[in-house]
Amino acid sequence: MRDGFDAALSALPGVTFVDQWEARVAKVGGKVFCLLSDNAPFRVVFKCGEESFDILTSLEGVTQAAYFAKRQWVSVAQDSELSDDDVRAYAARSHALVAKGLTKKLQAELGII
Repeated sequence: MRDGFDAALSALPGVTFVDQWEARVAKVGGKVFCLLSDNAPFRVVFKCGEESFDILTSLEGVTQAAYFAKRQWVSVAQDSELSDDDVRAYAARSHALVAKGLTKKLQAELGII
């Protein structure tokens, strides 16, 4: 699970990984954009846009992420309605949303722009 998480997200520019909060945490520019819980049942947490948040949280196995919900973060269970490809696509969008909030200088240093 963890190897696939790292492999999928390390292809995105400027990504680093840390182990914290009992999870594997992916960051861009020092800011969290996605995490994978360490313990079963495994969950992936990521940021999404407001419209996506409403759509995603209506699906089976997708809930508001604890501690992140006010900022449109969702928690996706391993057995959710979303395919692995969908989760990877949403994680990439989360990366873009978080990276957009970085300074232009940092975005350039990380190879995002």
